[in-house]
Amino acid sequence: MTAPLMRSARTSPARAVGLGLIWLSVAAGLLLLAWMVLTSLRDSRAIFDRPWALPDPWQLSNYRTAFDSGFGRAAVNSVLVSGSAALVAVVLAAPAAYALSRRLNALAGPLTMLFVLGLGVPGQVLLIPVFFMLTEVNMVDTLPGLFLVYVGLAMPFTVFLLTGFFRSLPGELEEAAALDGASPARTFWQIVLPLARSGLITAFLLQLINNWNETLFALSLMQSNDNFTLPLVLARFIGEQQYRGADWGGMFAGLCLIVAPMLLLYGWLSRRIITGMTLGIGK
Repeated sequence: MTAPLMRSARTSPARAVGLGLIWLSVAAGLLLLAWMVLTSLRDSRAIFDRPWALPDPWQLSNYRTAFDSGFGRAAVNSVLVSGSAALVAVVLAAPAAYALSRRLNALAGPLTMLFVLGLGVPGQVLLIPVFFMLTEVNMVDTLPGLFLVYVGLAMPFTVFLLTGFFRSLPGELEEAAALDGASPARTFWQIVLPLARSGLITAFLLQLINNWNETLFALSLMQSNDNFTLPLVLARFIGEQQYRGADWGGMFAGLCLIVAPMLLLYGWLSRRIITGMTLGIGK
């Protein structure tokens, strides 16, 4: 038996085990999601009496309870803050990442390392300084203040991701544009950005998902119910149930309202996200 065939024979069982574990994890995740959705359509007593049974009857009122508890207003806040912060972060990070990937001067390396170091700073370290800075400008407990925090937190990762993506693009097109008399700014906006569409969409979606699920800064900065995002409303809803009786059906309905939009978005654009994340790996 030749060496390649022997290596294939040795690795095929391991590969089969790996694939089996992957599909087992996928099946477990799908079953958990299905159980969460079905549980959101049941009343609290039925959930404890028959946790694995199908809804009978279907309690669509659980979603009305969730909306009445503030999930509807919080969903609007989450969409506005998370979406706008992710968009602005990409708009600001794209020119910086392009300059760092194409301008090979003495500052490019240290600046790139500065953004990389920003990835290692825990959010807990930044929480108190950010709180005091927003207090000085009267932006605590405001959606614009939370928006600025999300933009700042997104910059290190977004610049790092887009820098690798821009490096993966062929430089010949930019050289041809320069020979035709195009300025660097025009080359960036009319040639590079259309080519980098997958990377830009990936960066936007990753930051949108991160902002949508963020809890630490929102919990520390937001105090008014009208400014709560979805994770904060869920935490408040759970706390209220401890005093007036647990409404588990309403709680699971709230969970579905938080999880469903991001799952649908990721399921729709998952291939584009993975392509955008892996294209610049070898550069």
